[in-house]
Amino acid sequence: QIIRGFMAKGILPDDIKPRENVLTYEAWKALGRHVRKGEHGVHILTYVPKVREVEDTDTGEITEKVFTHPHMAVVFHVSQTEVKGD
Repeated sequence: QIIRGFMAKGILPDDIKPRENVLTYEAWKALGRHVRKGEHGVHILTYVPKVREVEDTDTGEITEKVFTHPHMAVVFHVSQTEVKGD
């Protein structure tokens, strides 16, 4: 999904490296970059791990249950960003 989305924007598949040069707006901001005005990102579906405490009804013992929660995000390629201050 990420590869197809950025290929549609004219970015070559070999230049698309999720978690390296494809990040969210906030991740780029934390790295000292900003997304250029007018740029549109690619919408992706990701799964966020969550932990919930569950009580056993028979024993009363509390255990932690790990599950994933779907989350929509928008990601941008490094070519859509600039160093802050430029």
